[in-house]
Amino acid sequence: MSLAKISSLAGLGVFVSGNDIDTDRIIPARFMKCVTFDGLGEFLFHDVRKNADGTDKPHPLNEPRFNGATVLLSGANFGCGSSREHAPQAIQKYGFKAVVAEGFAEIFYGNCVTLGIPCFEAAREDIAQIAAAIEKNPAVELTLDVAKQEIRFAGQTVKAAVRPSARDALVNGRWDAIGELLEGLPAVKTTAAKLPYLAA
Repeated sequence: MSLAKISSLAGLGVFVSGNDIDTDRIIPARFMKCVTFDGLGEFLFHDVRKNADGTDKPHPLNEPRFNGATVLLSGANFGCGSSREHAPQAIQKYGFKAVVAEGFAEIFYGNCVTLGIPCFEAAREDIAQIAAAIEKNPAVELTLDVAKQEIRFAGQTVKAAVRPSARDALVNGRWDAIGELLEGLPAVKTTAAKLPYLAA
């Protein structure tokens, strides 16, 4: 299995405003009683998107004009709180391929990268600029360049940092440690067969 090299991606965006959006808001704990992560996307931001009777609350993800968005934009300290892996899993299962924010909680950031989800850190005014373009035209395409650390949209370009270790892993297809281990299994078996102390 060869991991995808993620140097750039493009898609539609949606802006979910707010700072300190924690992992319990991203995926409430009661939805974490699952054997696999499949289906978690349905419950992304559940408690701020849904009323108790299941009807919709006002929320960007409930607006049809943002259907198909694959880039999530937000504020500062995104993904704070508990280190639950379910949060980035819910984001990915919903259909998002990248997150742009002013900053990220450390463990959340790492969990995203391990799933191949680039996390871009951008200035508040630049995110507001992108959000304004999306609000004006939800069909505007965003190009997120991991290698160049920039976001291009509607004839404009803003800087957006990807941490060096994450950038290296994404661009070179080394973002999934377990995938790398599995990919190297044949070589491990070949080496193990040559070691007399491992012989049966």
